[in-house]
Amino acid sequence: MKTLIKSGTIVTATDTYVGDVLVDGETIHSIGTSLDVQADKTIDASGKLVIPGGIDAHTHLDMPFGGTFSSDDFETGTIAAAFGGTTCLVDFAIQEQGGTIRQAWETWMSKAEGKAAIDYGFHMILREYTEDIGREMGEIVEEGVTSFKLFMAYPGVFYMDDGSIFRAMQTAGDVGATICMHAENGLVIDVLVEQALKRGNTEPKYHALTRPPKAEAEATHRAICLAEMADVPVYIVHLSAAEALAEVTAARDRGVAAFAETCPQYLFLSYDNYEEPGFDGAKYVMSPPLRDKAKQDQLWRGLQYNDLQAISTDHCPFCFNDNEGKLLGRDDFSKIPNGAPGIETRMSLTYDGGVVGKRISVNRWVELTSTQPAKIFGLFPKKGTIAPGSDADIVIFDPDDFWEISAETHHMRVDYNPYEGRRVQGVTKTVLSRGEVIIENGNFTGTPGRGRYLKRKSRHDA
Repeated sequence: MKTLIKSGTIVTATDTYVGDVLVDGETIHSIGTSLDVQADKTIDASGKLVIPGGIDAHTHLDMPFGGTFSSDDFETGTIAAAFGGTTCLVDFAIQEQGGTIRQAWETWMSKAEGKAAIDYGFHMILREYTEDIGREMGEIVEEGVTSFKLFMAYPGVFYMDDGSIFRAMQTAGDVGATICMHAENGLVIDVLVEQALKRGNTEPKYHALTRPPKAEAEATHRAICLAEMADVPVYIVHLSAAEALAEVTAARDRGVAAFAETCPQYLFLSYDNYEEPGFDGAKYVMSPPLRDKAKQDQLWRGLQYNDLQAISTDHCPFCFNDNEGKLLGRDDFSKIPNGAPGIETRMSLTYDGGVVGKRISVNRWVELTSTQPAKIFGLFPKKGTIAPGSDADIVIFDPDDFWEISAETHHMRVDYNPYEGRRVQGVTKTVLSRGEVIIENGNFTGTPGRGRYLKRKSRHDA
């Protein structure tokens, strides 16, 4: 099938121009002005932006956590992503303690197959490091899992000591993989949590007060130093603290292969949300927590000057009015499931706050939400740009329309939205995934299960 997208403003990470895009089958065939070709479907994109589909490199769909599961699975989560202009995601498979990497990969493949509406890949979370795990790391890279996530937080659950982290980093370097790091000093945080609970401080706000910015900054510094010694790229996930950003900036200034993402929640929400009445602060319990609103400008500056390379979501929703969700921690903040929804709102929020807010250019917006994630995680140029031969993952985005965000109208399977009532400028109108129109006129026109697993390139393949 051929689809012709006419007269749109084509925006990539480097260019902005008015033109036509011809899609032939699953890929982009050609780009030009006033293309005179026969097509099965023609889309008038006049007055709209034509951008590469968003890539969310940090999601947790159907993920077990604290005795429950995140509320979006690969069907509901990927459909919601598509409505928001995201056409590709990289989720996290979790190696069980004592289990194998291949078992984890096969488990997450089974979660996604038959459900995912957009294309997907996986990072691999390691709970431990052994010689067998090290051997498996090389094997799973051959299957296209080319990044491994390690945790300095959550002792007894995901935490790995520095020696094991260093060994895993060395192996990742050898096999051409990248390390994703959850950088918080989990041992110190656990002491602060224990002390808070002993004082009777059980409200949601103490989740933030026991995870101070210094705990993130210290761990970020340590993670970068370990990665530098192991000679492996490190990607700091969900960076929230300006103090942690300073560590990334200093490392990059001296030439270290250090990368970092932030998330919309750290750009638009703040510690003030934890002070909402009653138990409402639980809606914003995530790790790292929301920070001081006054520090948000430093994160935007990091995005502007490439000290931060990507905007992902850390989408990990748990329902608020649910005994298997946030209410698990009604009497103890440490038992509130960590995470919040965001897979559907990322593109519009960051366009509104970044481009409309004159903090970043429209090209930088595309770069942060699509192109750089594709490059960092081995998907470029198949994904992340509009060019002949690339997958026809294309979003037609109206820069002048408005959206009032609400749980009543979003497509995520969760009963609240952290941005409830926020009016944003910039709305996804039409979405093509590998040439197939899957969002049109406010409807999902694709089919669950059409999404494909992405075998990502390693650094050795670059």
